[in-house]
Amino acid sequence: MPEGMATPSHRNRLLDRLFSKRGAVLLARNTIVSTGVFVFGLAMLWLLVEKAGMPKLPAAALSFIAANTLHYVFGQAWIYRGTQRKLAAGYAYFLVNALVGLGVTLALFAAFLALGMHYIPARVVTSVFAGLVLFVLNAVLNFRSL
Repeated sequence: MPEGMATPSHRNRLLDRLFSKRGAVLLARNTIVSTGVFVFGLAMLWLLVEKAGMPKLPAAALSFIAANTLHYVFGQAWIYRGTQRKLAAGYAYFLVNALVGLGVTLALFAAFLALGMHYIPARVVTSVFAGLVLFVLNAVLNFRSL
């Protein structure tokens, strides 16, 4: 196997960590925080589109970034408490991960809009997929909690 490639045993260890009791606790905490910041982001999206007249895609991007910054604050303090990652470095990694999540979010959001879905349900459905991607990236790579 080429160097740097994950071996089957490495993949199994990652799956074992993701599906462990600790993984479940972290996912539960992340879900609580994610739900709260998602409601915040959704309200911000609605305000930007309906009250400020901003186009939907830029409004979705802006609300996503604001909600993810708030999520990081809770992540550092509660979800992944005890992490050895320094605050500034963790935020930088969190933002890189958020860009991946933003890409997933905007791509799915645009696809759902193109299919004729209203922007609020489109954003809700999109959040499930993007949220799981972000959880795994942050739990494994950023906060190194799993």
